[in-house]
Amino acid sequence: MTAYQPAPGVLDACETHDAYDAVVLAGGSARRLDGADKPGVRVGGRALLDRVLTACAGAAATVVVADPRPTARPVRWVREDPPGGGPVAALDAGLRATTAPVVLVLSADLPFLDPATVTRLTSALSASGAEGVLLRDAEGRDQPLVAAYRAEALRRALDQLAAEHGGTTERAQQAGPGGRGAQRGLAGLSLRRLTGELRLTRAEAPLASFDCDTWDDIAAARARIREHEHVLDEWITAVKDELGIELDVDTGVLLDLARDAAHNVARPAAPLTTFLAGYAAGRAGGGPEEVAEAARKAAALALRWAEEETGKGTAPGGPAGDRDGTGPDAG
Repeated sequence: MTAYQPAPGVLDACETHDAYDAVVLAGGSARRLDGADKPGVRVGGRALLDRVLTACAGAAATVVVADPRPTARPVRWVREDPPGGGPVAALDAGLRATTAPVVLVLSADLPFLDPATVTRLTSALSASGAEGVLLRDAEGRDQPLVAAYRAEALRRALDQLAAEHGGTTERAQQAGPGGRGAQRGLAGLSLRRLTGELRLTRAEAPLASFDCDTWDDIAAARARIREHEHVLDEWITAVKDELGIELDVDTGVLLDLARDAAHNVARPAAPLTTFLAGYAAGRAGGGPEEVAEAARKAAALALRWAEEETGKGTAPGGPAGDRDGTGPDAG
């Protein structure tokens, strides 16, 4: 797993992008996982589906095609007709619940998808003349369920497939009685048939496109996040997701504070001090700047505490501004 690294290329396109909706397909049978509830399988303490929902939290609307379940973030639930009709029918059902000009289409088993990759996908689509931008995996295979598409082009391609297979077009279905998905004739069709109707560009991002089809894949994903260079970021993301915190802070500042408190005061002071710094930051407004300022003040206090013990601080009763021994009477 350590060989997987994000790759440059089209993902480095302009960062500005249109508003997008997300459609997450989470209703598969998971045959290669012995029928397990794949979206609910946990990697790094979080369900696979919740990890994907965190990555696309910037969507204007998120639609999950599956039976409803508890999730860390609010979503809209829809189901393909008939249930279990396959990914094309599921995508058709999900797309009907979206309104944005761009739709992000994802499977629910992407443990390493992150917001940065989502942003770069939608930005690359906006900057190109293509109708979709999809990722390729480590073996160079297209991954149509890790992709951003122009919604109108996707609807047109679905209509074309429906017409070819004896179903109704979206326009005719909306005009007729019921408007049931089964009328579309899309059940059982391959996603390759759908993407073959679109003008696509590809991007190489093996890590973000890594999906969990087997228990070996699950084991590999679990092992990777526990590697030394990944575990802290994974843990912080998991905690923020669990607590519903949407705050990006400089974790290095907090780690430095914990180190200073443990080294200059006492080891148990580290977690207590970082907690108090967070509490103070919350009372002051709760933004990254407030966290940094609270950490700065607490770290300075820990250093002053240590200076007193080593005799480097001010003499008893000296003015507060003389902590470095350079006051008016120094020397």
